[in-house]
Amino acid sequence: MPVWALRSGETQAIPAIRRFWVSSSMRDADTKLLDLLRANAREPTASLARKLGLARSTVQERLARLERDGIVKGYTVRLADEAQGSRLRAVVMIETDPKQADRVSVELRKMPEVRSLAAVSGSYDLVAQVETDTAARIDVLLDRIGRAPGVARTVSSIILSEKFSR
Repeated sequence: MPVWALRSGETQAIPAIRRFWVSSSMRDADTKLLDLLRANAREPTASLARKLGLARSTVQERLARLERDGIVKGYTVRLADEAQGSRLRAVVMIETDPKQADRVSVELRKMPEVRSLAAVSGSYDLVAQVETDTAARIDVLLDRIGRAPGVARTVSSIILSEKFSR
């Protein structure tokens, strides 16, 4: 099912987009619109307009502006665990050499199995989500990540099941 991808992947109203909103009523309506789209990105514009108490054309304009301003980045498909078949996913916590943190990001971007990479606070510097089709391939991938220039240490956990996702 397609879903709306928001800048930085946050699930609440994004603080960075407040600068795009002119008034609190616009902000509230856009926040409600984004919440509705998170629940069902395939909901027709007319239905969204009814729920928001706005004209369909107003909702279309707001959506176009959110896309144009880069707040809504695009669309994707989320698959149920069963539909992914034998795909293995893992979360990899990565500690980097502070002088080479940017290089680590560049190296990991080259690995198509790395689905996402986020900077985090705490003991580790980065969190990667990775996906492969076999245990042997995930093992090789984790070794490659651990050997990447600038990586000091990694800790990984295989994802057994997804309890929910928004």
